[in-house]
Amino acid sequence: MRQFTSFIAGVLAGALVGGITALLIAPTSGEELRARTRERFNEVSDDLREAYSARVAQLEAEIARLRAGKTGETA
Repeated sequence: MRQFTSFIAGVLAGALVGGITALLIAPTSGEELRARTRERFNEVSDDLREAYSARVAQLEAEIARLRAGKTGETA
């Protein structure tokens, strides 16, 4: 879980730095830049949702596996 949290923090920090850099050096109009920034934000958001869903599914599968192992043991 700690690695996943670190990954998310890194993604957010990278997105923030990338966004600021794009704003400072972009040779495009403000309207076009806002549209591109919004699109990129949506892409990153979707990637984070997918990563979150995949991790939740992985953890649920692990929990199910552990529960199945427990029920098979004798007291």
